[in-house]
Amino acid sequence: MNFDLPIGQLVAVMLGAARCGAWLMLCPPFNSRLIPSQVKVLLSIGLALPMAPYLTATMPSIETSAIIFSAALQVFVGAALGFLTYLFFAAIQAAGDLIDVFGGFTLAAAYDPLSQNQSSIFGRFYNLVAVTLLFASDGHQLVLRGFLQSYKTLPLDTSFSMETFNRLLTDGIGEMFVAAVQIAGPLIAVLFLTDVAFGLLNRVAPALNAFQLGFPAKIFLVLTLSGTAIAILPRALDGLIDKAVVAVVRLSGG
Repeated sequence: MNFDLPIGQLVAVMLGAARCGAWLMLCPPFNSRLIPSQVKVLLSIGLALPMAPYLTATMPSIETSAIIFSAALQVFVGAALGFLTYLFFAAIQAAGDLIDVFGGFTLAAAYDPLSQNQSSIFGRFYNLVAVTLLFASDGHQLVLRGFLQSYKTLPLDTSFSMETFNRLLTDGIGEMFVAAVQIAGPLIAVLFLTDVAFGLLNRVAPALNAFQLGFPAKIFLVLTLSGTAIAILPRALDGLIDKAVVAVVRLSGG
């Protein structure tokens, strides 16, 4: 049997899938190593297919050099969009890492099955809670919708603004650290006051060796107050999702 395939439309979908594949490799929670590469490839093609009319309308010249350049550009654009989204989600794990540093949990490391490497205890725990909240609140659909919007605002035959990307990248890194401090701030303040209290106690009674007693006390405070700190995550995650989607739309819109 002979099949008449529209070459232009097929190439346009493949270019869109290249952008989506690079985005899936970096954007959480789709960047998990537990998701097989074959599934990510099929998912990238499946997300690009509904956008075929927009991709075909902005298809560059069907020449070998033009297609290679466009494919490389789409991979770079997808990676840039995914990295911007990753920056905002990294604030959740950074907040958990700060709690581990001030609470004395940095001496123990847990194996992260999603990223397949070692990570801190509360950093990993906060990351799991954030991913659960993301799917429970349908936030992943908002992230996908923001990315698919880039096919309309940043078509295949357009140029990429490095100035806008640099500005958004700088702002995103700053907002990531600010969000991490805001999420972990109350618990960090309590742990800091605990250190001050044990320091004063050590000055009053040096023979008591207050700092040796400080480790179990800080661990008890972290375990006791971590439930209160987790209550901040839903509202913080909603704000981070909105910022991530806005950053992606601003970058794709130039």
